[in-house]
Amino acid sequence: MTRRFLISGLATAVMMPVSTSASEIAVPTHLPLERQDYALARHRFQTHLLRKGPSPEKSMPLGTPPGARRVTYAGGPDGSIALVAWLSEYQPSSTPKPAVLFLHGGNATGDGHWLLMKAYWDAGFVVLLPSFRGENEQSGNYSGFYDETADALAAALYLENLPGVDLNRLFIAGHSNGGTLALLAAMTKKFRAAAPISAGVNSWRYFHRYADEMPFDGADPNEFIMRSSVCFGPSLKCPTLLLRGTEERPFDADHELLMERVQAARTQIDKMLLPGDHNGVVPGAIGESIRFFNQFA
Repeated sequence: MTRRFLISGLATAVMMPVSTSASEIAVPTHLPLERQDYALARHRFQTHLLRKGPSPEKSMPLGTPPGARRVTYAGGPDGSIALVAWLSEYQPSSTPKPAVLFLHGGNATGDGHWLLMKAYWDAGFVVLLPSFRGENEQSGNYSGFYDETADALAAALYLENLPGVDLNRLFIAGHSNGGTLALLAAMTKKFRAAAPISAGVNSWRYFHRYADEMPFDGADPNEFIMRSSVCFGPSLKCPTLLLRGTEERPFDADHELLMERVQAARTQIDKMLLPGDHNGVVPGAIGESIRFFNQFA
């Protein structure tokens, strides 16, 4: 089973026309280390999209799955795109609640993603699962992790402004593409802790494998750098636990390099392998993320 058919429930893969072949995207043997802070680098950089359009997964408009409340947040960075998110039902009280921003896998949102969130709200967390630009027939252009990071940060702003949310216990997690975005977001904004699941840290490797999804100018190495958390290790702003399945495609060298660079900046980061493949590891990894987040309660 491929990455695309993960747990979205509604997503069916439709490939965009291929403009770049995998053989044209070389994975560098030495991944650059950027000394400037990622948030500042994002402020200075603007991605150049050669192809503008929706997400590479065809999907239906979003409904509202059981246990969720449908909300709308202003997609980033300028708030010009109204995007749908699902919020767990909760009652604000005098005791603020911890909250988790969870970023889904794949390139479309589906009910199956929301079903996995039950473990978080059962554990006492407020949960927000946002969709991103160009998904599920929504506005905006898919950019392959860059502008979607801005959407994730905008969703975090929405979550932290909800009544009854503890700003000192705002966590971020995500799976697969969502794990990739969670790491990039955690290099831009300080969350209390992050738990990316099956995250990609090297965008050259991703787009070498999925060249048909690449909408940006592949001739510009900065486009790949700005989508690769491994290049910005010192920018990681919170304790982080990298979670991955034992049966997944191994990217140990990339993850080890990220950890070396983060640890050199004296930020806490660790990894954990759990039984399972890319899809099957998710429920157990969510359980581990809850245990990890509870350390910061």
